[in-house]
Amino acid sequence: MTRETDSAFGPRRGNRVRRRLDGGGVAVVAAGHSGRADTADFVGQLGFDGFWFEGEHGPATWDAMGDVSRACELWGMAMMYRVRTLEPSLVARALTLGAHGIVVPQVQTAREAAELVAAAKFAPQGRRGVSRGRRSYGVRDFFEGENADTVLVVQLEDPKGLANIDEIVEVPGIDVVFVAPNDLAQAMGHQGDPGHPDVAEAIDHAVSRIADSGVAAGTFCAPGQVDRFVSLGARFLYTSYDNWIVEGARQFQAELDLATVPGGGSPTAAIVS
Repeated sequence: MTRETDSAFGPRRGNRVRRRLDGGGVAVVAAGHSGRADTADFVGQLGFDGFWFEGEHGPATWDAMGDVSRACELWGMAMMYRVRTLEPSLVARALTLGAHGIVVPQVQTAREAAELVAAAKFAPQGRRGVSRGRRSYGVRDFFEGENADTVLVVQLEDPKGLANIDEIVEVPGIDVVFVAPNDLAQAMGHQGDPGHPDVAEAIDHAVSRIADSGVAAGTFCAPGQVDRFVSLGARFLYTSYDNWIVEGARQFQAELDLATVPGGGSPTAAIVS
């Protein structure tokens, strides 16, 4: 894995998500419960295209933005920051401090999607306030490059958002339309059960419609679901390392059972990391 250092806009610092999407590939963005730079650094070695920095539900703070985005850049990853709400000042601040892309939750209409573009893009594409930030240092034609490189994701979390897919995908500047399974399940009356047949059908139908439009379709992808979503046309997959920690811990405990407990019962030894 090599760092890209030259472009028409000067040095490129990360954002393999943009290049993966532009090349017609599948971008994978990993996340976990930690919002620290050392976590991004650890995830970087695993070859993912981006790191999800959680500002809606997680521990993301403004003073960590620079360090986390720099850690991502060391590995060529994009730092995708999820804002807590669609507020232009939050979007612009995150980008100025180093985010390579913005994720906005609970989008329901094309008008809201257009508001994200206006907040994230410099003129003439948008109305982002003119503040260069650290990613402008040493970069030629920063404003043009920033507009071209920033990745914008809107999340659809309820039936109203899904009903407006055809209008949302037509908004210029939106790169990914993301279907959020758990929130959709809650909105459809199936809290905690995104695998419910009605919810699964709605997710699959929405992902297919988005993919058919030419805009990248995105969704949460747990282990074992890659074939399902890629076959539907999804090209932005969000996943969490928490799943692999749990799976690895269970496998370790099972091995310990076989090695130490007659009949493979529950281990009596304490497991200490």
